[in-house]
Amino acid sequence: MVDIDKVRVAALRAIAPLKAADNNTPAGKDLLFGAHRTDASRTLPPYHLVYFLLVDLLGFRNLGQFEKISWSVPVEFNGKAFLVEHRKFGLGIFAGKLPEDEADAAEIAKRITRAVKAAKPYFTWRAEEAAKASELNVINRAPALFGRFEFFAALYAAKIEEAERRKDEYIKTDLSPHSWTIRHPATELRQEAEHYAISTIESFFSWTEHVFILIAILLGGCATGEEVRQLARAEWETKFKAALDITEPTTKGFYDGLIHIRRQVRNFVAHGSFGKEGEAFAFHSRAGAVPMRMVDERRGPHFQFGVGAGYADEVAINLLLQFVDHVWSGPREPARLYIQEHQLDLILTMAKDGSYARSMASVDEMKAFADHLSREWERAANMDF
Repeated sequence: MVDIDKVRVAALRAIAPLKAADNNTPAGKDLLFGAHRTDASRTLPPYHLVYFLLVDLLGFRNLGQFEKISWSVPVEFNGKAFLVEHRKFGLGIFAGKLPEDEADAAEIAKRITRAVKAAKPYFTWRAEEAAKASELNVINRAPALFGRFEFFAALYAAKIEEAERRKDEYIKTDLSPHSWTIRHPATELRQEAEHYAISTIESFFSWTEHVFILIAILLGGCATGEEVRQLARAEWETKFKAALDITEPTTKGFYDGLIHIRRQVRNFVAHGSFGKEGEAFAFHSRAGAVPMRMVDERRGPHFQFGVGAGYADEVAINLLLQFVDHVWSGPREPARLYIQEHQLDLILTMAKDGSYARSMASVDEMKAFADHLSREWERAANMDF
């Protein structure tokens, strides 16, 4: 348990002699509307830490929002007033007279930085408390992750197309009057395509690990930071079931196929099991070299003769592309507008109060809702208060 009073005393000691400005603090008449950003502003810690330090922990007065200003805290240093403000172009220390006030502004930045370090236990406690509630946004990285998947899928398709186009081509290189080598470009292109196929599959599962959580939030399956944390730490199968109804036959078919691909790729790429069909060993016998594979089972035998079913790159990638269409169909279609088209972050308070549930009722409902949120986010980003 964090002793907030103890942390507050340590932060006050670190920030002194900087203090909150009051009615007795000398200030120029144009300070509020005519102050200038100091060079020392560039050395300040992140804006949220400064706000939590000054306003939440130490109780400095926040003058509130103005046009292009998110918050403004008047402070006193060496008998003069300064402003610590988060404006459209970033956090800064603002002074009435430059360059005369630059030296004091640099000292203010040093003391704020020192106090932020002293207040670290408070920030940790604040984050833990926030995660228990729903006053959080979950960052939407799905569009970027999906873009990576599309990028590798396109490269794979291009290599396969070129390999097919050049399948009858060969390049003969004479080594001597009686010897030569023959190279088949299509074979090399298919090998390159296989590399792209692995990257495509890996990026697909990276995207789904993330987007399943976002869909679950929109569907009402997660409404607090702790619930999101638990789902994020869960296995891929659990995330899948949080976003899609596995009792639906088509979805179950995709689930079974994707699980098979995922296990093979995990063995081949992540766990070093040597082959996409699970082959890891060749058993010595009088019959000759017998292929033997490691079995991905928690119970029962760990080795078997033969190779696994494996997967064909083209079949696997076609399944992934078909699943992309499926995941955005039916009851999840409104989620595509929110996550992929508008690329909005997820607001857990809206999961908690039912706003998302109402918007997921139809595409039209979600379009109106996402359009409204996009405008609000744009206003907030521009600090049009």
